[in-house]
Amino acid sequence: MGKLLAFLLCISLFEGWMVQSVPYDYTASIKCLSSPMRSLYKGGIIENSEFNSGLTGWSVPWGVTANVSSSPSGNNFALASASNNGQPSRSVYQKIQMETAHHYSLSAWLQVSSGTAVVRSVFKDPNGAFIAGGATVARSGCWSMLKGGMTAFASGPGELFFEADGRVDIWVDSVSLQPFSFPEWDEQRRLSAGKTRRSAVKVVARGADGVPLPNANLSVKLLRPGFPFGNAMTKEILDIPAYEQWFASRFTVASFENEMKWYSTEWMENHEDYTVADAMLRLAEKHGIAVRGHNVLWDTNDTQVSWVKPLDAQRLKAAMQKRISSVVSRYAGKVIAWDVVNENLHGHFFESRLGRNASSEVYHRVARIDRTARLFMNEFGTLEEPLDAAAMSSKYVAKLQQIRSYPGNRGIKLAVGLESHFGTPNIPYMRATLDMLAQLRVPIWLTEVDVNRNAGPYVPIYLEEVLREGYGHPNVEGMVMWAAWHAQGCWAMCLTDNNFKNLPAGDRVDKLIAEWRTHPEGATMDANGVTELDLVHGEYNFTVTHPSLGSPAVRTLTVDASSAAVEHTIDIKV
Repeated sequence: MGKLLAFLLCISLFEGWMVQSVPYDYTASIKCLSSPMRSLYKGGIIENSEFNSGLTGWSVPWGVTANVSSSPSGNNFALASASNNGQPSRSVYQKIQMETAHHYSLSAWLQVSSGTAVVRSVFKDPNGAFIAGGATVARSGCWSMLKGGMTAFASGPGELFFEADGRVDIWVDSVSLQPFSFPEWDEQRRLSAGKTRRSAVKVVARGADGVPLPNANLSVKLLRPGFPFGNAMTKEILDIPAYEQWFASRFTVASFENEMKWYSTEWMENHEDYTVADAMLRLAEKHGIAVRGHNVLWDTNDTQVSWVKPLDAQRLKAAMQKRISSVVSRYAGKVIAWDVVNENLHGHFFESRLGRNASSEVYHRVARIDRTARLFMNEFGTLEEPLDAAAMSSKYVAKLQQIRSYPGNRGIKLAVGLESHFGTPNIPYMRATLDMLAQLRVPIWLTEVDVNRNAGPYVPIYLEEVLREGYGHPNVEGMVMWAAWHAQGCWAMCLTDNNFKNLPAGDRVDKLIAEWRTHPEGATMDANGVTELDLVHGEYNFTVTHPSLGSPAVRTLTVDASSAAVEHTIDIKV
């Protein structure tokens, strides 16, 4: 672990350095195609990545029969026949030379001989450990993309192979494995964040007559950052001013940890109480903190209110409809989002009683009541665990598409919610999964980010890596941490002690907040009353002073992605 810490800390030594490397390729596909795409990075370090030279560079494991076959279109691929030794079905494998302190980005296209099967990518690292690199649901008759990866903390020979959870033949094609040193990865993440979260804008100062104000002085103050970044909030905030000040000075969005959930608002049937949630919402509104509605319903068995569990189908449906109408109507227009049926992949409480489309119907009802909020499918394991078979990206995609295809749901405002409860993060897998889910073309948020306390002194290091990865991905539109404060201790990760003094993880968060809000604080206009500024997206006060003005002129303006358009200027007429 000491070596791991050293490797992670070395990233900071390269901040600001221009590191030359192969650009990261965000290409991904969630479609099952008749022919696979070409190998990313031309295969990277994989030899014979498209099997155009037979099995050159590839080996066949014991008990497996393999050969290269061709499709009618002339595409070559490896076909590995299932063994009869009682082991999982295996593909051909390739030996690779791995380098310490490198992230490895993996992609491959897979098909199975019959039906469907979960196919996993597995690395054997130089220390002999087997590391999951990702998984997908592969099908017969078309090609599915697997995208993932792993991090090497030792140099030496390794292996890459694929295995299935069923007795199937595995077809493999267009395999790529591209290494990135830690500095290369960090630099590409920094460049992506700069492109996605900032804009170069032209500011023009003119007088009331439209004449430019030469050499005017401009001061710039960020009022509210454009990227939503928040934390979970608990009811204790209502009684502790220090907690309120600590929270409100940092975060622009909140999720109530428990106070809006069904078991908090209707513990006894027909006895609803929204007093605490209402008070927390008023506090958030006072500070301009946006609130995510968490949650309408929860799909796991162990999170149901005790009186709900024994209900028959008819009574359960009536209770659900009453709950939806009650909570969504109460907070419609006051929350920016709803976690509609929480943990829809790991839980099946409502589906098991009301049928396959139970959750889809809930989304339909919520959308009819609240037409402004984003409706999130909020799930754990998708981003965190390469081997979570219930929540892998391909199954997440299938569930969201099922919800979207339900009659009346085609146009509802869906969004991807990734809880992001990490142990030791697999950063290349995290980025690859975001690439895959981005193909849904809906907003993506990291909704409950934390790092398990079992990581000990590495919690703040891992947390910073996860948050940087989310902030740097072009398709992530917001992040909320799951570090709600309790006097008796936090659920998984604390940012502050009971006196609201930062712990090491809190210091890392504050460092990132300061970094992400950094902007030029002023400039002097040129002879034409013009200056150009590189600004983080958000709402600003621009203040212009000039000898011709009786008093400073202040304008409140928003800088966003459209501000970088060539023809766009922020024209301050005073």
